Amino acid sequence: MSYAQQSHWRQIQSFLPTQYQLQPGQEPSEEWWQHAGHRIHLDCYRNSQAPFKVILLHGVGTNGRQMQMILGRPLAMRGVETIAVDMPGYGVTEVGKGALVSYDDWVQIGCDLIDAELARDDRPIVLYGLSAGGMETFHIAARSRKVKGIVGMTFLDQSVQQVRDTTALNRFMSRVGVPMAKAIDGTPLARLRMPMALAGKMHTLVNNRAALKACLKDRSSAGSWVSMRFLTSYMYYQPACAPEDFDVCPVLLTQPAADRWTPLDLSQLFLKRISKVPVDTVMLDNAGHFPLEQPGLDQMVEAIYRFCVRVTAQGL
Repeated sequence: MSYAQQSHWRQIQSFLPTQYQLQPGQEPSEEWWQHAGHRIHLDCYRNSQAPFKVILLHGVGTNGRQMQMILGRPLAMRGVETIAVDMPGYGVTEVGKGALVSYDDWVQIGCDLIDAELARDDRPIVLYGLSAGGMETFHIAARSRKVKGIVGMTFLDQSVQQVRDTTALNRFMSRVGVPMAKAIDGTPLARLRMPMALAGKMHTLVNNRAALKACLKDRSSAGSWVSMRFLTSYMYYQPACAPEDFDVCPVLLTQPAADRWTPLDLSQLFLKRISKVPVDTVMLDNAGHFPLEQPGLDQMVEAIYRFCVRVTAQGL
């Protein structure tokens, strides 16, 4: 399976402004990367003349192709090389036979992808993450220490009960379901799977009802199912360093102003603890959690482009 044979992303992109829709011939190149038994899919706009690269990380309700639609291709049109990765369980990545995927695996894949890209050439790398991918950029940067900047569409510290209560589907899931998942971790029941839409507020992913219906039908993004092991490892992940000690690179939050899933204050709980590097916030007007709306989309692309140029000290 590749995105050339998948129809869901085409249905979803129809809800984006025309200039953000991938027309025939504009699709990213598709690459495959072997990692720990998985066949990882990379959606790429390669450009050997680009002075830096941006690696795009999806959340638990999106995939790499969707990252290229809203950000990767717009940046590529400005001369940036962009690489969107489908983490195991999402997109068209092929999960290794018998593998029990954890969030720790996602972080390691991100670190190893950075190493693989730096082995190709020494151009600087910036990470971008949407939703859960935002905090993933922090987790990867803290472990790898090889990136020049991180951009998140939310930074969610799931060790904070307020964050769990707000982002989970309901209080039962945050106060009972999460501890139950931890209790069965390490047993055969860790392989049990459930729809992410029952774990989190996936119904707030986008603010357009027809678009939401299309997203939830896509088993490679918002309609995905994950294991109890993945949920436990995500909710209880321990980063390589505390935010107070993070000194790797500058941080940018691009917060959708009309986000009904993860409001600004949740990210602020975490970002206010970072003091050793610059932290900036840009609000995206009229934009939902997975932004489909203007002017938020244009504001996001412009803010991230300027941030990348600044932190890599490169011009285009």
